[in-house]
Amino acid sequence: MSLPPQADEQPLMRPYDLGSVRLRNRIVMAPMTRARAANAELAPMALHGEYYRQRAGAGLIVTEGTWISTDAIGAVNVPGLYSEAQVQGWAAVTEAVHAEGGAVFAQLAHTGSSSHPDFRGGELPVAPSAVNPGGKVFTPGSGFTDTVTPRALTADDIAGIVEQYRTAAANALRAGFDGVEVHAQRGYLIAQFLNPALNLRTDGYGGSAGNRARFLFEVLDAVTGVCGPHRVGIKFAPHQAISTDHVSPEILAGHAYVAERLNDHPLAYLHLMMTRRPNETVTPEQRVESLAQFRPLYRGTLIANASLDQNTGNALIDEGLADLISYGQPFIANPDLPARFAGGLPLSEPDRDTFYQGGANGYTDYPAADRLADGIVGGVK
Repeated sequence: MSLPPQADEQPLMRPYDLGSVRLRNRIVMAPMTRARAANAELAPMALHGEYYRQRAGAGLIVTEGTWISTDAIGAVNVPGLYSEAQVQGWAAVTEAVHAEGGAVFAQLAHTGSSSHPDFRGGELPVAPSAVNPGGKVFTPGSGFTDTVTPRALTADDIAGIVEQYRTAAANALRAGFDGVEVHAQRGYLIAQFLNPALNLRTDGYGGSAGNRARFLFEVLDAVTGVCGPHRVGIKFAPHQAISTDHVSPEILAGHAYVAERLNDHPLAYLHLMMTRRPNETVTPEQRVESLAQFRPLYRGTLIANASLDQNTGNALIDEGLADLISYGQPFIANPDLPARFAGGLPLSEPDRDTFYQGGANGYTDYPAADRLADGIVGGVK
């Protein structure tokens, strides 16, 4: 195995101008649900501030998905950005990150049909159409339980959700975030509109690729109207599998349409998830296939995400296939990931049993490499 180049030779370690934000390096901490907002307000706590502060060496942090309203909730102990308590909680987080010289965007999310009546006072989740997405959802009252057939949104409902995105974006700015990322990846509401198997509408929000993308662009118009386009990114996952071996060609074509149209919106970035299904390892061939398709379509800043290590991240930037590289799980056990990359240091392995369990264990107690060198903890590979 070849050793990584020295810090001054690594594309990952070069600074980057992201709209109005100057990034110290090209390493992005990807959004990851960690389920630590264990309070009635679903507000970030001091624990969140410490978690993100420890990882502020990233060029950019994108937070876990945050709910834009109570109707958007679809997971346990995930924070929101719709109440004053949540805004104040996030303000402490952004202050901690900025004190370390970092930059941080809030990811805005709505689960749509991937929710459950347990989160909604017994009312059905909402979606573009009354189609059960299938799968399981974890709720406080029922544990893992089957999804249900949602209620189809009316045009007025859709307009109301767009306003919720607008309000959440304004709240993000009040909380001190440098920008926001719109969650449009698989399983959640915007992706449900883009999916012809889940969007059976016959009005202006369904049918053609352009109609299915209408909701997404209305959300972007609302959010950029608040933040300015250079403080808004979008994350999507076009390679949604319809079987073990095949990606849905309609979904892929719909995302290609979106990528090209995004050139008319001078956003901060497009965050491209390359996996076909959650937690899948992306092969080098799949990675090249994905970037070879979407890099020519989108002329703005492209963030590559999924199954990338230090060497592949450097190579993708060097080859011009991506501008920034985002890492998820490596940041869990390596709060100082950029420093480890810069110094060619080994990485610690995360404990999957603590990903969502709550509390500091497996969240803020992973030490930096200098503490590992002092023999405080093991677990280095």
